[in-house]
Amino acid sequence: MGGTASPSPSVRPSRCYPLPMKAVPEPHLSAGVVVVRHTASGWLYLMLRAYRNWDFPKGLVEAGEEPFDAARREVEEETLITDLRFDWGRCYFETAPYSRNKVARYYLAKTSTTAVTLPVRPELGHPEHHESRWMSFEEALGVATPRVEPVLRWAATTLAAAPGR
Repeated sequence: MGGTASPSPSVRPSRCYPLPMKAVPEPHLSAGVVVVRHTASGWLYLMLRAYRNWDFPKGLVEAGEEPFDAARREVEEETLITDLRFDWGRCYFETAPYSRNKVARYYLAKTSTTAVTLPVRPELGHPEHHESRWMSFEEALGVATPRVEPVLRWAATTLAAAPGR
């Protein structure tokens, strides 16, 4: 006998509901500077240590602030260095997102300042960093974290491409 099959009363038609999507927040942008100084033995890189992590001067870009301006501000706040020369222009290197979706943008600048001061931050009651050190590329590579290493390599490549600056 012919006829159409009807669904069994115990089987309900399936319904599809979209899975809730996890919102991916916009990355928080930090800006900093790979500060270098030329010496008779070559370029030295300014590295700052907070706890056991070595990095270049950097910090969060404030609301309404341009990243380049934030990078300059952070260098002055963290080291008191003000004589930065951006002889390579405003080119920069950005890290992949890390630590709660933060991205760090680094510019490259040289200075003639040799003495670095780590001032006390009023909001902290102590300096933001524990140590500063001028390092050769090899020394900096030896302490660089996996996040900082590509930044260091980018800076070294940029310096090598324009040795007369």
